[in-house]
Amino acid sequence: MSLSVGIVGLPNVGKSTLFNALLKKQIALSANYPFATIDPNIGVVEIIDERLFTLASIVKTQIIKHPTIKFIDIAGLVKGASQGEGLGNQFLAHIRETDLICHCLRGFSDSSIIREGSIDPKTDLETTRTELQLADLATLDKQILKKGKLTDGEKKRWQLFETFKDYLNKGMNLNQLVFKSEEERILNFNLTKELNLLTSKPEIFVVNVADNGLTQDVGVLAKALGLNFKRVVLISAKFESDLSLLDEEDQKELLNSLDLKENGLNRLAGVAYKALNLQSFLTAGEKEVKAWTIRKGMKAPQAAGVIHSDFEKHFIKAKIISFDDFVMTDGWKGAKEKGKIRLEGKNYVMRVGDIVEFVVNC
Repeated sequence: MSLSVGIVGLPNVGKSTLFNALLKKQIALSANYPFATIDPNIGVVEIIDERLFTLASIVKTQIIKHPTIKFIDIAGLVKGASQGEGLGNQFLAHIRETDLICHCLRGFSDSSIIREGSIDPKTDLETTRTELQLADLATLDKQILKKGKLTDGEKKRWQLFETFKDYLNKGMNLNQLVFKSEEERILNFNLTKELNLLTSKPEIFVVNVADNGLTQDVGVLAKALGLNFKRVVLISAKFESDLSLLDEEDQKELLNSLDLKENGLNRLAGVAYKALNLQSFLTAGEKEVKAWTIRKGMKAPQAAGVIHSDFEKHFIKAKIISFDDFVMTDGWKGAKEKGKIRLEGKNYVMRVGDIVEFVVNC
């Protein structure tokens, strides 16, 4: 399952610097003028899962495949983008292609860097969200009510359009909608996906701070911005850029000096996974060890289908063991001898930390 994250924000808030730091290489042009980024920069990065190194040592393989995230550095947005100002039309088209919107907000002071329409992080976010809401309203205004007698389904569809417009006109995103029934939730999902409405996409927030701002209280900052602190990540794009130049040991030492357990990429990935309700399961064979990304609540046959579509169709059962038990028993053979392997069927809901071997009839 691929995961694409669009990095959005006003010009000169540090999007391209952040993008380069996450990829640990200079791909995106980072310059002190508006619209340094015109075409989106795209890069795929591995999210290091330390558990895989342990599994590789147990099953004696050199091939380790970590989960990946595709980051898209999108052109800076300005007020009026929904009407085509700046690079508005390109900006909006590129956002539609992503699974998740990552708002990059400027939380540092530097008089030498142009603040293109930027006042403070809260105002910057309001500007960006307003343009996305106006773009969604424009999409909804293009919908035409069918003439003649409407079916119940068509009536419900149009009623939901009106609900969408009401939310957007009140300055609210469609990802804030609350549903009275599962039927409403499914209809909403289908409609927002069909129309590719921007404000229905999950959001996370990166506040680009100076190095000395990394240790501030995220909860306090999130409250000031009116955001859920679980969706906010403090990152110094400059710090991450400098960090990427160091070897692994020096990186750990520098992170420890700031009381940070992980680099910015892994912290951002963790927040993105939670926002999209994702988790991973593991496979550990002699050829390779790998982490596979799935949605929480997914059952074993659907998880098998992530490996290969035929596996879902021909699923028989899943041999499952927890990561801790696998390590404690030193692999599949020891786990079998100690009775730690479970056989699960089609209704098994995958859990965090599952190591799986699927049995299929193909």
